[in-house]
Amino acid sequence: MNTAAMIRAFCDAVEQRDGGAFAALFTEDGVYHDVFYGAFEGRVAIAVMIDEHFYRTAADFRWDMHAPVSDGELLYARYTFSYRSLLPEANGARAMFEGVAIMKLRDGLIYEYREVANTAPAFVDMNFAPERIARIAAKQGAALKARPEMQRHL
Repeated sequence: MNTAAMIRAFCDAVEQRDGGAFAALFTEDGVYHDVFYGAFEGRVAIAVMIDEHFYRTAADFRWDMHAPVSDGELLYARYTFSYRSLLPEANGARAMFEGVAIMKLRDGLIYEYREVANTAPAFVDMNFAPERIARIAAKQGAALKARPEMQRHL
């Protein structure tokens, strides 16, 4: 599958709540590191992430990838992503993000997905209290500090 087809299938599977199709883009031992929910390892867990975790508090997903770049082993793409929040405080607001998807590839499949996402605007869109936003940012900061490549920066 070429890069354009892979990323279109990736986005379409999320928008269509098709965890099986989404997970099929990953190796059997693939890992999806979600900015909110953490790591999901293996196709079964990745499918559950889409079908249950993503859609538990959100609907009407839209995901687009822009300007992908790949050398066959790594795939980077800027993305825009949104959904309609079902959280009570959001009052049906559309939460919008932008970010960069980082995919490690093996034999034409994804074996690791990680992202860098600008989540703050979405939290404001969903009417999160400032204290809640601070807790989420602190959790994301702690996860960043725990990564091996950040040790030199501590």
